[in-house]
Amino acid sequence: MIDVAYAMGAGGAGGTGSQGGGMGAMLFPIALIAIFYFLLIRPQQKKAKEHRAMLSALKKGDKIISSGGLHGEITGISDHAITMEIAPKVRVKITRGSVAGKIN
Repeated sequence: MIDVAYAMGAGGAGGTGSQGGGMGAMLFPIALIAIFYFLLIRPQQKKAKEHRAMLSALKKGDKIISSGGLHGEITGISDHAITMEIAPKVRVKITRGSVAGKIN
């Protein structure tokens, strides 16, 4: 045990020992941030942009599916809500953001 403590203390007191990689220590976090950006953040931003474009292009008569799983046809659109007909004479009002996709 004394040898281990002595060896640990001697390296710091001499000042000639190398602490290792100032640039290497900075390179790893930068590479990690780049990997997270290209694998996680950028694809999510692209998907959100496509969803916003789809929501802005909706019009009366389009067939849509809501995030809750309701299928229907748009009968009315306002700034924040969409009225969709899910069965003959059965209409529900949902928010624009809850539209999951457009059915072709």
